[in-house]
Amino acid sequence: MLIIAERINATRKRIAAALAARDASTIQDEARRQAEAGADFIDVNTALSPKDERDLMVWAVETIRAVTDKPLAIDSADPKTTRAGLALLPKGSAFLNSISGETGRLGPMLELAAEFQTRVVALAMDDRGMPVSAQDRWRALEGIFAATDKAGIPRERLYVDPLVRPVSTNPEQVAEVLATIRRIRADGGGAQTTCGLSKRRHLNRTFLAMAAGAGLSSAILDPLEADLVTTALAAGCLTGEDAFCMAYITAEREGRL
Repeated sequence: MLIIAERINATRKRIAAALAARDASTIQDEARRQAEAGADFIDVNTALSPKDERDLMVWAVETIRAVTDKPLAIDSADPKTTRAGLALLPKGSAFLNSISGETGRLGPMLELAAEFQTRVVALAMDDRGMPVSAQDRWRALEGIFAATDKAGIPRERLYVDPLVRPVSTNPEQVAEVLATIRRIRADGGGAQTTCGLSKRRHLNRTFLAMAAGAGLSSAILDPLEADLVTTALAAGCLTGEDAFCMAYITAEREGRL
C-alpha cells in the first residue's frame, strides 16, 4: 500500500511556526523522519497565508530535497503554488494533491497534472458539496473521469479519495466509503484509491484494514504512527498488493514493525 506522509502541513502548529520562521532544520527533520519511517511520498502543504503560500512552497520543496530524494506530493488548492512546486521536481515523479469536480478547480489543476505527468489525488465531490452516499461519490467521479480522460491522464495515475466523514456524527459513512472503494476497484478503469487518516489512532487502524480489504490502494497518514504503518504493510501482504510480501519483510528486517 502506497503511503503518503502527511506531517509537513501548515495546519499543524509546529509546521506553521517553522514555515513562518523559515526554520529549515525543523522541516528537514520532519522529512527525514517520515522517509525513514517508510513513507513513499512526502506531502508538502504551505498554505500559511495566500500571499506567502507560493514562495513558501518553493522554499519548502528546496529545503526538503536537500535531505531526501523521496518523491513529493504538492498539496495546494492554488494552481500557481502547485506549478511552482511541481516545476522543481523531476517530471513524472510527483503527486498533485488535489483535484475535485468543483467548477473552477478542475480545469487548471488538470492542465498541471498533464504537463508535469503527475499522479493525482481526486476528491470524490463536485459543486453539490460533500457527498453523502456512494452514489453521490460515483456521480461526482463520472464527471472527473470524463475530464481526466479528455486531458489524457491515465486512470492508473488517479487516486480517488472517497472522503471519509466523521463516524461519530455519520455512522453510515463507513459503509458508503467502502462501497465506493469497491466500485472504483471494479468499474474505475484502473483508477486507484486513497484516503486521509489522522487522529483517532485505533479507529484509523481498524478502518485502514477494512478499506484495504475493499481494495484501498494508498493512505495519507502519519508514518510516525508505527502501528498504523504496520497495519498498512500487513494489509498489503494479505491483499496481494505487496508482491511476495517484500515491503513487509524489508520493514521487519529494518526494525520498523
